Amino acid sequence: MNSRFPALFVSHGAPTMIMEDCPTRDFLQQLGTTIGRPKAIVCVSAHWGTESPRVTMNPFPATIHDFYGFPDELYALDYPAPGDPALGDQVLSLLSSQGIAGEKDLSRGLDHGAWAPLMLMYPDAEIPVIQLSVQPHLGPAHHLAVGKALRPLLDEGVLLLASGSATHNIRDYFGREPDSAPLPYVREFAQWLSDAVLGGNMSALLDYANLAPHALKNHPTTEHFLPLFVPLGAGGEGHLLHDAYSHGALSMAAFSWQ
Repeated sequence: MNSRFPALFVSHGAPTMIMEDCPTRDFLQQLGTTIGRPKAIVCVSAHWGTESPRVTMNPFPATIHDFYGFPDELYALDYPAPGDPALGDQVLSLLSSQGIAGEKDLSRGLDHGAWAPLMLMYPDAEIPVIQLSVQPHLGPAHHLAVGKALRPLLDEGVLLLASGSATHNIRDYFGREPDSAPLPYVREFAQWLSDAVLGGNMSALLDYANLAPHALKNHPTTEHFLPLFVPLGAGGEGHLLHDAYSHGALSMAAFSWQ
């Protein structure tokens, strides 16, 4: 096991990606082997938004099928990873030490923003996983501060995994083939994002809504982009791990910081 793990952002795509033959599925299946096996995982998913940070404390988190209208076999998938209440307490303590008040959630399971990529990365579901919610109304700087607070976990063999989408205009996603060429406005934003991450341009990333090309068109709502700021805040040099597109409208980019 590596003694220090990177902080990651992955684009999780539609739930069906887990059953599709596509580049991002292949990438995620190799990612766990590439980075090694952590002792535990803290996952920040776009699909859990709360007023203030909340941390799952359920020792046996259920697999939440938080989507509708998909093939029946998706609803039969189960990712029975154990929880880790002690790690949850540590996360809350680290947040509190930086003036960020959080709360325990005793019942919530793992939503598909967490279990879908993890099912590909670590299919045996034996690594303890907790989730940390996002606060869309608090913006990028808040999530950057959350990441800074959690940085010590990386030195303890804990993987910080943020799961969202590098671009997320769902209206333009529907009706396009999976391997459609990326729409120009999507490609422009994705390239800007990659340049900013690799260049360590923190100020530009924090002000992406004003500085990035077609920012609001790519992210009409913010919840799928804000998870990126948590691993960004955890610090280190940024790297592009994966660059692909889904249905022409979703950049499936993945980044690491270490």
